[in-house]
Amino acid sequence: MSTILVTGATGNVGSEVVRFLLQDGANVRAAILPTQKPRDTFNGRVAYVPFDFGDKATHTPALDGVTRMFLMRPPAISDTRRYIDPVIAQARASGVSQIVFLSLLGAEKNPVVPHAGIEKSILASGVPYTFLRPSFFMQNLSTTHRADIKEYGEIYVPAGKGKTSFIDVRDIAAVAAKTLVEDGHANKAYPLTGDVALDYSQVALIFSAVLGRRITYPNPSILAFARRMRQRGLNWSYIGVMIGIYTTAKLGMAGGVTDDAHMLLGRPTITMQQFVQDYRDCWL
Repeated sequence: MSTILVTGATGNVGSEVVRFLLQDGANVRAAILPTQKPRDTFNGRVAYVPFDFGDKATHTPALDGVTRMFLMRPPAISDTRRYIDPVIAQARASGVSQIVFLSLLGAEKNPVVPHAGIEKSILASGVPYTFLRPSFFMQNLSTTHRADIKEYGEIYVPAGKGKTSFIDVRDIAAVAAKTLVEDGHANKAYPLTGDVALDYSQVALIFSAVLGRRITYPNPSILAFARRMRQRGLNWSYIGVMIGIYTTAKLGMAGGVTDDAHMLLGRPTITMQQFVQDYRDCWL
């Protein structure tokens, strides 16, 4: 049986990828920080291995015997040449036959985002790839922006009136698992979106209806947004990436809807209403 290494295995997407892979009967190796103690919620069916993008000594043991790899960039990493390229090089040296990379919608046309550089490095490596290019994660509203919604009743992002084709990370993970266990996905790129595009005023109305209290979208300026995110403890590099993503939405470039996720999943994607209902307790 092939062995699949999942990076970011304890995060929003990675943990769901692990769950779907196990449902498919895959042999999963979950990469975690060397200082991290695994919370095994999978009844011993996952092998946890120490892995740190910044420590090359951890790369070879983690990738030894791995046939396929799910690669995602930690949000805090912006210097991809220093921290991601060595992992790609080691994957090639270790004989990995496929890298499924969690990229970003439109990354191939946006050299500013770190994902674009990673895609180029994977292409240059010669390792067969699958690029998953999702739109904005619904779960960013239950993690990064959770406090603003819970404490202030605000969706505080500088996206103007632009629409976004939100997608649930559970759908992204299901697609990722499918491309990792099935043949036929090598050297392909999939733009992944939900089935509809919404502006943030519409999202606020959905939140209000599901949560039973008023949620607003104040449409802050970039400066006001940056200040609040900094107050939340985010670093400037991460804030800069977020501003780039929201500016894309503001300019009307994030509202495109594709049918790739729908077709790969064989069902409609999870709606914003369903997402808010499933996660409603985190904002109460």
